[in-house]
Amino acid sequence: MNYLVLMRHGQSEWNLANRFTGFKDVELTDVGVEEAIKGGKLLKEAGIDFDQVFTSTLKRANETAKLALTEAGYEDLIEPMIYHDDLRERDYGDLTGLNKDETREKYGDEQVHIWRRSYDTPPPGGECLQDVVEKRVRPYYEANIKPMLDNNKNVLIAAHGNSLRAMLIILGAETPESINAAEMETGVPVVFELDNGEIKKRYSLK
Repeated sequence: MNYLVLMRHGQSEWNLANRFTGFKDVELTDVGVEEAIKGGKLLKEAGIDFDQVFTSTLKRANETAKLALTEAGYEDLIEPMIYHDDLRERDYGDLTGLNKDETREKYGDEQVHIWRRSYDTPPPGGECLQDVVEKRVRPYYEANIKPMLDNNKNVLIAAHGNSLRAMLIILGAETPESINAAEMETGVPVVFELDNGEIKKRYSLK
């Protein structure tokens, strides 16, 4: 048995401001810092001995990882942590920086819902979730993360709501049809217990 843990970053400044964030590199809020530390406490209580940590190049994700690892007593995993652009949040294109409520008022609830939740319809100038899955996260996972899991290593991925939702599809834990109902809460580690690559259990640490 080995473990894969997915952890979304803590609350960011633009989460708080209700803005589309995407590739914008924003800071954690004080609440986000607390969420990351709490996530680290929960990882420590779970007692998972990680072999490798992967994170995105956006600081809200890698700062969350550093805070959580420090709190969990895994500081030795911070220096060898692997950062990669392919694990970044979905690119929201022309919507980046816009307030979500104001965008609904301008374009209508239905259109904004399609841009946010449709699997294969991107916002103007941005990526849809299918792009994140097939063009970025799946190739990176297959080349770099899956071999470690196949070798019974324990892996933590600290990333973003949409790059982690992409991971759920790649793992077969969700489908393009079911993914809309799958929320990744900020700072909450989601644990997969694996046996020969097969998911045996999936649960959140709270």
